[in-house]
Amino acid sequence: MLELFLAELRRSWIQLLRYSTEAIAGIVITTVVFYGLFLSARYIAGPDLQFGDRLDAVVIGYVLWTLALFIMSDVAGNLQREAQTGTLEQLFLSPYSPPRLFLTRALASLTIQLTLIACILGVISLLTGTRLSFPPAVLPAFATVLLGAYGLAFAMGSLSLLLKQVQQLLGIFQFALLFLLAVPSETWSGPLRLLGMLLPMAPGAGLMRDVMARGVPLRASNFGLALLNGAIYFGLGLTLFHLAERETKRRGKLAGY
Repeated sequence: MLELFLAELRRSWIQLLRYSTEAIAGIVITTVVFYGLFLSARYIAGPDLQFGDRLDAVVIGYVLWTLALFIMSDVAGNLQREAQTGTLEQLFLSPYSPPRLFLTRALASLTIQLTLIACILGVISLLTGTRLSFPPAVLPAFATVLLGAYGLAFAMGSLSLLLKQVQQLLGIFQFALLFLLAVPSETWSGPLRLLGMLLPMAPGAGLMRDVMARGVPLRASNFGLALLNGAIYFGLGLTLFHLAERETKRRGKLAGY
């Protein structure tokens, strides 16, 4: 597994160097979109607008949404690119099982995605004046978000195997992701709070907003709920991917994907 991970890591960095212009354009576009929204909100509210820690919370939600989009497009996009180049069948015939292979590839590309996200977060912080804290408690909260994101990514990958083309579906789904990660569901009460705990990635995103923007210490009970949420969606995504793989092979569509 270590050899496979290092090989995929090297492959990811080579692709980044060869397509560095695309990566830079992604950073610029993502940052400009957020800054445009920020300037619009400040203009509408007037010069006396005071965001407080709300701006920090919005920045965290937006950056997590960007990371989730990268992860989603990475898994489903990899499947489609391998199919277009005619190498998908060879990957499914490798000594490694397809879920393990694509999970290792996703983890290897995560290093690049985190580098891009760090650049985006740095530029947004400079432009908006946000001051986020990064205590050690943010790492376990971030891990729960990653579990949910990869679970949804593999669920979309299973649709990519069965439906072949999911670009339009990804375009629609990105707005649902924005709702999941940008809306502060941790502030809801009553039945809505229970709904927020059931939504994918929402509990982990709420923990990150509490820790990084509001200075609230990480509570074991909240972390346990977020971890359970992420683990369930991660397991569900891998299960759907495995079932889609079996169904695709049964239909005999893998070679002619």
